[in-house]
Amino acid sequence: MRIDGATRIAGVMGWPVEHSLSPAIHNAAYEALGLAWVYVALPVQPGAMPAAVAGLAAMGFVGANVTMPHKDAAADAVDRLTEDAARLRAVNTIHVLPDGTLGANTDAPGFGRFLERDAGFEAAGASALLFGAGGAARACALALARAGAARVVVALREPVRVAALAAALDGFPTEVAAVPFDAAADEPVDLIVNATPLGAHGEILPLPRVDSTTLAVDLLYLPAITPLQASVRDAGGAAFGGLGLLLHQAALAVELWTGQPAPMEAMSAAAIAALGPRA
Repeated sequence: MRIDGATRIAGVMGWPVEHSLSPAIHNAAYEALGLAWVYVALPVQPGAMPAAVAGLAAMGFVGANVTMPHKDAAADAVDRLTEDAARLRAVNTIHVLPDGTLGANTDAPGFGRFLERDAGFEAAGASALLFGAGGAARACALALARAGAARVVVALREPVRVAALAAALDGFPTEVAAVPFDAAADEPVDLIVNATPLGAHGEILPLPRVDSTTLAVDLLYLPAITPLQASVRDAGGAAFGGLGLLLHQAALAVELWTGQPAPMEAMSAAAIAALGPRA
């Protein structure tokens, strides 16, 4: 890749951010598209998002992705928001335009794409159990509501924290219920989504009855097989890690910035290669 004064720049803002797979995924995409673009990690300390977003425009960036812990702060730092970003009050993709910065959220449509294209899951009329109510969980819930899910049960250590997730689904007929973590095992559901860090170090989630019709998605992509995935597969169900969502949300960012279809095969191969030494 030749980098010179004509090279366009994008990146990912987070703290820490050196572990991110996004540079490998995006640089593979731009190479496959034949674009003279480069994508870099941008470490941004907590509290510095307003200055960081202003810097994107000042330095001529195409845009940036946003990861932990800045998605909420990014929503306040950009000039305007897409509908999904406004609903979720979380921005994971910033597009630098001539008239200002646009904050978008590709997590919700990315999860919808993943369920439809990779998992083959029909969400209409389905019930889902979400562990967690943070930004990733809110995005998954919005995708499910948009696809016609009948019920979303949110398992939380503090059920009162479900309010922001319920607000993100305002206007959809999907029922939202909150239960304590320990009560999650009593909920009969079609889909289980882990949107917490639990499982990264072997933690076990309180799962409901699982059979061959159950689908589980753990948004963690390390370890390669989490305890949730192993439990569901042992019971005959289907289980996926978080790499699919990571790729689909990245693809939507590529499409937003370039106006071209994302080269998913190249992006997936780059992600798997980058994960190899870590798995």
